[in-house]
Amino acid sequence: MTKIKIGTRGSKLALWQAYHVQDLLEQGGLEAEIVIIDTKGDQILDVSISKIGSKGVFTQELEDQLQDGRIDIAVHSAKDMQSSLPEGFEIIAFTERELPHDVILSHKKSIYLDDSSKPLLLGTSSTRRVATLKHFYPHVKTVEVRGNLQTRIRKMEEGLCDALLLAYAGVHRMGYDEMIAENLSLDKFIPAVGQGSVAIEASTNLDPFLKEKIIATCDHPQTSQKLRAERAYLRVLEGGCSIPVFALAGHKDDDLTLKGGIVSLDGQKRIFFEVEGPVTDPEGLGEKLAAKVFAAGGKEILEDIKSNLNQ
Repeated sequence: MTKIKIGTRGSKLALWQAYHVQDLLEQGGLEAEIVIIDTKGDQILDVSISKIGSKGVFTQELEDQLQDGRIDIAVHSAKDMQSSLPEGFEIIAFTERELPHDVILSHKKSIYLDDSSKPLLLGTSSTRRVATLKHFYPHVKTVEVRGNLQTRIRKMEEGLCDALLLAYAGVHRMGYDEMIAENLSLDKFIPAVGQGSVAIEASTNLDPFLKEKIIATCDHPQTSQKLRAERAYLRVLEGGCSIPVFALAGHKDDDLTLKGGIVSLDGQKRIFFEVEGPVTDPEGLGEKLAAKVFAAGGKEILEDIKSNLNQ
């Protein structure tokens, strides 16, 4: 039997994701092994992602090995995937999504986002989270913090910040639930596209039989429908890790819902819509949301953000 080689980054969270996919494959009767690969995003920790260049910052090196056949599939956090993949690559599966919301993680007691009477310094590397804070909680200050979850927690405990603003999925998977100070509302903090799911990427040259087996064992159809809608929205906006766009799809009866928008870097302008459509056309729903956001001034916000990030 062919042993499927799974490419992954080397952080504890990335390895959790890779072992999760390995388990799914083995439950389906397939053999798999883990191959650890260093990426540019792991190597450069003293520069913000927007300055490195958001396209492929966590995926380029894995795609190099997919292309030459050293690995069969690459496993990523779905939220780290660029909106359009390079030619010759495709996402073939999305695992079942964890709860997608953001959380505040802290070693301190009494951290409350709504309490403007106390100074609060939050650590985050996300432009979406910073801009959302500026919009809803202008009293909160932020500081850039990068690295894996364990590194960020250490930096927080050493005094860099009072708390961290993170995705619940990673916090939960790493077993830090007891440090969650606040679960954030999905009405205000709509997550990054794909947050909570694991994406499985492959070369378009992957053996079709093997591809179908991987999809059958790893892909969660309801999650895939949602993420295809979210990623279609992101693709139209040409968003990446450094662009504060957000979207979250859900199921409502027999339809698919999609809420999302964009927020300016200074938090002054936030455009938000919710659309609904048939589950049979998730990409069309994403494009519908993008058209509404653009028509309401989103294009101007996007152009302003890109010119600011290029300075």
